[in-house]
Amino acid sequence: MNMRNQWPAVSVVTGLAAGLLTGCGSETGGSGSAGSSVVIGMSDDVLATDPASGYDPGSWLLFNNVFQSLLSFPNGGTEPEPEAAEECAFSDTETKVYKCTLKDGLKFSNGDALTSKDVKYSFDRMLNIDDAAGPAVMFPMIDTVETPDAETVVFNLKYADATFPSKIASGAGSIVDHEQYSSNGLRKDNQAVGSGPYKLDSFTDDRAVFSVNTSYKGTATVKNSGVTLEFFHGNQSALKKALLNSEVDVAYRGLAADDIADIDNDTSTGKGVDIVEGTGAEVQHLVFNMDDPVTGRLGVRKAIAYLLDREALVNKVYQDTATPLYSIIPAGITGHNTAFFDAYGARPSKAKAAAALQAEGIADKVKLTLWSTPSRYGPATDQEFKAIAQQLNASGLFDATVKSVAFDQYEKDIAEGKYGVYVKGWVPDYPDPDNFTAPFFGEGNVLGNNFTNSTITGQIVPETAARADRASTESEYGKLQDIVAEQVPVLPIWQAKQYAIVRDNVYGLEYCLDASTVFRFWEISKD
Repeated sequence: MNMRNQWPAVSVVTGLAAGLLTGCGSETGGSGSAGSSVVIGMSDDVLATDPASGYDPGSWLLFNNVFQSLLSFPNGGTEPEPEAAEECAFSDTETKVYKCTLKDGLKFSNGDALTSKDVKYSFDRMLNIDDAAGPAVMFPMIDTVETPDAETVVFNLKYADATFPSKIASGAGSIVDHEQYSSNGLRKDNQAVGSGPYKLDSFTDDRAVFSVNTSYKGTATVKNSGVTLEFFHGNQSALKKALLNSEVDVAYRGLAADDIADIDNDTSTGKGVDIVEGTGAEVQHLVFNMDDPVTGRLGVRKAIAYLLDREALVNKVYQDTATPLYSIIPAGITGHNTAFFDAYGARPSKAKAAAALQAEGIADKVKLTLWSTPSRYGPATDQEFKAIAQQLNASGLFDATVKSVAFDQYEKDIAEGKYGVYVKGWVPDYPDPDNFTAPFFGEGNVLGNNFTNSTITGQIVPETAARADRASTESEYGKLQDIVAEQVPVLPIWQAKQYAIVRDNVYGLEYCLDASTVFRFWEISKD
């Protein structure tokens, strides 16, 4: 999620050690039919209850459970399927006209009918408000939205975009009641009216309470009687304590790697918790300012690529709660390859790093500042960057130091070009290679690193975006990743795993942790 050229507020550690328990809580463990409610604790905040504003993981968690989109991602799937829609399809060969037919009898939680008017209103409203912290930035391709009848919606696009179905399947495609939301301003009362599986009963700084929406008509089967979200506002120790004291049933997004390892290594009897691992597509990169007098030199960037020891970082800093990443498109997403592994290897090479600097005419130690921000990407970011600096300095080729800056100032300094190398993290809006490439390159890219490449922006990105058969784009995305590995405007570091830690009477979390990043309340049950 780029949050209008910013990166999301996420915990930098969203996984668990490779040896931890997986698949905790199977379908045979409990159906939730008795109507048990579930308490979920997380350290992320929910920044918005209005879909025209929220563009952060916490807010999308709320949207995905309270609102419907025309399409949604099935468990474990990356191809969107009908949700509020009965069917959707491009009605032209150029992927510029997208038509959806709604299911019969859709209703919002307040009893109002959901028709094509509400769908059009939701997109028109989002684009009109164009909130700086909202998802309107995802839809520059929308020209007009038409409603031939109460059950038909037609999106006319300015240019071909085969990823449009994935975009409207995300939280950005949430449908609101036109009677309940102003067309030119955000809703400020912390209430929400949607047609999803849940109703938002109350929302405060410390918790959100959800009950089952009996008017819901869609693909989800609800396995509990309601959900309470407890917000721990970044206090990881309090979240861990609440879980172990049975004050919450699930800890999601926010426990540090050390906490997870402590829980997993605790051999005491009766701790009563299990760790559930899922696939994830969250990534982290080193970003290089191409206009910087030091990192603007290709030899410097290549030398760093030769010296970065991802395995050591993942093991020592993140307790194996992430995996080394060797390309900008992560594993599990169409088009993933290992371009940086192929170009620079997995083991550090001082000799190759020295050769890269020599080819650039650099004989002295390279003075370099690695810029970090202490909490935006998780509590281990500063520690990680100190470890990277140590790796560089151990080669004798660099004199690297680390500086950490509060996020607001950090973003301003990046925009002003003050940093040569800095950290960025990325949680995808939708599980498609387009979302790991198009936002990163060209004018106004979210990295803010002044990198341009005409082959990427003029050919590969627009050509792949227009292709409905996403699997057929693999070779083009492979070429794009090879270009990035050769020019090194960014250096991939790791891909996170998703995790949740649950009480041992809670089931279904394996259906909430996949590359779509949709956390499905309805799949969770409790004995």
